[in-house]
Amino acid sequence: MNRIHKLLVFLLTFLLTANGVFYTAFADHDDHEEKSRHKKKERKHSEHNDNRNPTIVNNSTYTENCGACHFAYQPGLLPSGSWAKILADLADHFGEAIELDPEAQKIIAEYLKANAADYSSTRLSAKIMKSIGNKTPQRITEIPIFQQKHREISQDVIKRESIGSLSNCSACHTTAEKGIYDDDNVEIPK
Repeated sequence: MNRIHKLLVFLLTFLLTANGVFYTAFADHDDHEEKSRHKKKERKHSEHNDNRNPTIVNNSTYTENCGACHFAYQPGLLPSGSWAKILADLADHFGEAIELDPEAQKIIAEYLKANAADYSSTRLSAKIMKSIGNKTPQRITEIPIFQQKHREISQDVIKRESIGSLSNCSACHTTAEKGIYDDDNVEIPK
């Protein structure tokens, strides 16, 4: 009887211990999944995804002068050579003559260069640089990765009065001003 008693105590101890180990393992697994889901949701809804998206425009001279006429594009959407070409030909800025005082032009040029795609560490800027190779596009719409992402949009949609052209990023990308161009944040207006 003593031997059966010891065996039962041993089995009971073993089962309780094993149950605790399995419970802990499953609890840790569930906790890990919950944390993973929370992090993914947090990333999806964050205003700016660390190293993923272009830096938010934070230069008032650039915003006041360039953003007065069109969307103030994040500098990380074009390489520094592209920005330099654009600023060098303000007399014919996509069909418009632009006048900037020399100090404002200098501030804007320095800001664009310092934050351009070839000086940026964001993933989108890296994709842009890889996409253009050794070219120096003067329009964001000329970038191959941009064209690839927008290839399925019909010209009828693009020509809608609410959009006008593919250069009107904020027409469809609701978080464009924050530098977030994810498909999750696209609403194509009627």
